Amino acid sequence: MAATASMSSSVQPEASTSSGATSAAAAATVFQRLHPSQYLSRFLAQGYRPDGRKVRSWREVSVNVGSISTAHGSSLVRMGDTTMVCGIKAEIAEPSASTPNEGFVVPNIDLPALSSSRFKPGPPGDEAQTYSNWLNDLVVSSRTLPLSSLIIAPGKAAWVIYIDVVCINYDGNAFDAAVLAVMTALKNARLPRATYDDDSGRTICSRTERFPLQLGRIPLSCSYGIFESTHLLPDPTSFETRLLPTTLTIALDESDHACLIRQEGLGGVLGASGERVIGEAWGMAEERAKELRELLED
Repeated sequence: MAATASMSSSVQPEASTSSGATSAAAAATVFQRLHPSQYLSRFLAQGYRPDGRKVRSWREVSVNVGSISTAHGSSLVRMGDTTMVCGIKAEIAEPSASTPNEGFVVPNIDLPALSSSRFKPGPPGDEAQTYSNWLNDLVVSSRTLPLSSLIIAPGKAAWVIYIDVVCINYDGNAFDAAVLAVMTALKNARLPRATYDDDSGRTICSRTERFPLQLGRIPLSCSYGIFESTHLLPDPTSFETRLLPTTLTIALDESDHACLIRQEGLGGVLGASGERVIGEAWGMAEERAKELRELLED
């Protein structure tokens, strides 16, 4: 009996500590849910973000290529807990009469309900449609995939390149992750050698010969949010995004030339001019893009 009493008393402090830690974690979760802005402010005041990063740090990124065997090119990108998969599929079609020397590029970003509770089943939501439009503007304006390079026979046959990006898990900043996935998949893509036969009026694809896509500028995107007009936060998470009335996206090519600059919202940073904020964001984007390009080359 004495031994039993001794053992029981020695376990009690451990159980008490565990219970206290659980209670503290539960209290923090409730506070985060009820007062999200104050929750984030307290972290930022200590120089950190809720996920453990320093205020102006980016999340870790990993890239895998060739993950979809049925696609002509594919990639999987993880940016923190945000995961995007991109597949490149090519089909043959007749060029438009107005542009007989150009093929087609059809980009799309899907944010399905399975990726996050913030998305609902059904047609693409506003965020997915916005990102798809941004991706189309980025690919077209930067001539990442020159349409003239997709011609098989002028006026008769051309490649249609479908770029489909699907979010597997959403934790904010889906556009940056999607752009990296797209650029990686395009570099990975291989199309069959195709020739047009005038006699039969058909396009014949080789079963053995394949060639890479002819790519132009390769832009990479870097996004930020401005919190309470005091903090410029790169690579915001899903929790942070809903607290950021102003967001900024900068996409740079290999020469650090801008391919896309977009600001949503009219807020800024107190005590700093718009030019200064853009300059700071641009400087961070150059460093981030350089790191991401190293992943592209691996």
